[in-house]
Amino acid sequence: MHGPAMSHSASVSSWLLVLLCAVSGGYCLGRVRRLGGAAAGEALMGFGMALMAVPLGIGTGWQAPVLGAVFCGAALHAVWLLRGGAHHTHHLVGSLAMVYMALMAGSGHGAGLPLLTGALLVYYAGYVVLGGARLVTVGAAAAQPVVDGPHRPGELHGPDGPDGPDGPDGPDGPDGPDGPDGPDGPHDPDRPDGPDGPTEVIRACRLAMGMGMLAMLLTM
Repeated sequence: MHGPAMSHSASVSSWLLVLLCAVSGGYCLGRVRRLGGAAAGEALMGFGMALMAVPLGIGTGWQAPVLGAVFCGAALHAVWLLRGGAHHTHHLVGSLAMVYMALMAGSGHGAGLPLLTGALLVYYAGYVVLGGARLVTVGAAAAQPVVDGPHRPGELHGPDGPDGPDGPDGPDGPDGPDGPDGPDGPHDPDRPDGPDGPTEVIRACRLAMGMGMLAMLLTM
């Protein structure tokens, strides 16, 4: 994606983009064991973007065809994931965008189709703005203190003792009436400080990769 002549500042920016995408991919890779396919797709996206952003002239090497083939497979995997919900559409768009950029880089000149590139720019610009707004909202919600109800003088934990009238775990046992995972099934990957990591970090990684994609599309 980069020409043979590159200024020092552009080279530094490219290497910073490589680092950003690689770190995001590494964090997603650490979540693969718990989440499976969705996290694997995000990890692949991060590492693929890092490789594509390396300022070594991708059009003259093996990177373009290899990345194109890998992300064709990733796109098929994203189609398979769509069975689990439309929220996997973003993985499909990202994989197809990587295939498109790899094809354009492999052509030697790196310039893309204006209409398609423009549509992808609009999509990722909206994704970055929305992702940033959600990240700020989550951070603000996490910063709010938890306020307990009032206690009577001399009663540190209320009239029914430290654990309430039903014991330390409540009337339905330690996991509540719906089991350890709640009424809606297993854990939510975006639950704050859940088993898959803090919401802020997960969304920050996704936002970083969205910004990386936007930056690479701008070079086309």
